[in-house]
Amino acid sequence: MADVAAIAGVSGQTVSRVVNDSPRVDPSTRARVEAAMAELGYRPHRAARALRTGRTHTIGLLVSTLATVGNSRMLQAVADAAAARGYALTVVTLAVPADVSRAFERLREQGVDGVVALNEATAAVRDAAIAPGMRLVVVDSPPDQRFATVQTAHADGARLAVEHLLALGHDTVSHVAGPADSYAAAERERGWRDALSAAGRTTPGVLRGDWSSVSGAAVGPLLADSGATAVFCANDQMALGVLRALADRGREVPRDVSVVGFDDVADSAQYRPALTTVRQDFDALAERAVARLVRAIEAGEAGGRDLVPTSLIVRASTAQPRS
Repeated sequence: MADVAAIAGVSGQTVSRVVNDSPRVDPSTRARVEAAMAELGYRPHRAARALRTGRTHTIGLLVSTLATVGNSRMLQAVADAAAARGYALTVVTLAVPADVSRAFERLREQGVDGVVALNEATAAVRDAAIAPGMRLVVVDSPPDQRFATVQTAHADGARLAVEHLLALGHDTVSHVAGPADSYAAAERERGWRDALSAAGRTTPGVLRGDWSSVSGAAVGPLLADSGATAVFCANDQMALGVLRALADRGREVPRDVSVVGFDDVADSAQYRPALTTVRQDFDALAERAVARLVRAIEAGEAGGRDLVPTSLIVRASTAQPRS
């Protein structure tokens, strides 16, 4: 550090401020220090910094599975948001809900400064004892005084999907819901019910999947045989399975049945037909979760709630019902 200071013509304290990304450094001075660091090959020593500051600049990510498209997309988004703030990421998967205390302990042993819990893992977190001092942000959870929450406006997105289908002239909208223990699935189902109720329409029985396209294909024949003309699926993967099952039954989309998904995954525009869906902003969700966690770590700001809005993306899988 002394060598860097000498080459840059600044004090050791200024070099320290640059290394720790302090805003109290003039941009031109920062550029000289960074150039000197590059010339000497200087790199901060994370372990030594942790001993001095009591922080490792590492955050934990607690997730039940990375097999779903939504969770894998959130992993990438959280990793990007953390890296932008100079934080590394440690991932722990939760095999069964009862392991949540053990998962927290593993993260503590790895010295994380705080934890983001995702989606299906949040139910286990809500039921677990949260250790004092644990900095925690939970994605997709009801408000809780013990931790900050960040969630997509799932119910609002579901209402957008149903209102779109009703506006096209469909009498009612069937629903392929996600797992019963998922908060996101429950919120999307609530939005579907509320929209139908507000319009004075009958509410069909719920068909339930597990987020996979296979589960969507399994319930698709039931939709085809029921005579449904409009279907709202709780995610795009299940919608893909529904599209396949309807085609296998000779029901053309959107001529015979209109289908809407949720998430707007990268491939949804390439489905056949291109899928009308509710866009969930994974990048914004991860950014707000990491931002809240970093504020808790660095400024002691605890609690709070963020709600990330959704939007309807209309493509070729929805149309007016056949007369």
